[in-house]
Amino acid sequence: MKKRRPWLRWILMAILLVVGLVLIFNQPIKEHLVASYQPKVSKQSIAQNNKKKATYNFSDVKDLNLQSAAQARANRQQIHVIGEVSVPDINMTIPIAKGVDNTTLALAAGTMRPGMKMGQGNYALAGHNMAHGSKILFSPLYYHAKVGQMVYLTDLKRVYEYKIYKRTFIAATQVNVVNDTKQPIITMITCDATGARRLLIRGRFVKSEPFNSAPQKAQKAFSSKYTNGR
Repeated sequence: MKKRRPWLRWILMAILLVVGLVLIFNQPIKEHLVASYQPKVSKQSIAQNNKKKATYNFSDVKDLNLQSAAQARANRQQIHVIGEVSVPDINMTIPIAKGVDNTTLALAAGTMRPGMKMGQGNYALAGHNMAHGSKILFSPLYYHAKVGQMVYLTDLKRVYEYKIYKRTFIAATQVNVVNDTKQPIITMITCDATGARRLLIRGRFVKSEPFNSAPQKAQKAFSSKYTNGR
């Protein structure tokens, strides 16, 4: 008769407990990893990052999970922040980084074409939507963005104002929405709750002004910590 191994049972129970805890706290841990990303941004760092190379293969971007969030935090030096985007009415202010890849989009909004300039043409941004009432990245757009709200971009030199005129859902294959346009607009894209389609938010350019002359709510948003998770 074989002897029982009580220690093996305890090991299995411990493994099951750890797995259970990870499943329970997966979302809070992931959101904490994103929310605690608060890079120091300056005019000088933005100028330097604008000169760096980036990739724009949006089709290669995977869903944001705990592993990819942790990897992004470990590789955060690869994220080249070139500005900030804010929609004060929905309490959303996050960094804009150059390009779209898994590391960049795990912690910031990414630019979808090279050579874009704020206030000119179609300034197209992509960001993750974590659903389930999440407050990180572009999730607030999915839950709270409305036509008529103001969107602000900044490179810390000037603030660029846009007014949302369109909120609609498009097929994931409708990639032409990031093409450049003659009229200055902003395009923000994120997944819907199922991940099968995309939410498209568009705003018309209104004006730009020096940072210190921008609306107070925009200055306050850009001067505070990023709102991921708050």
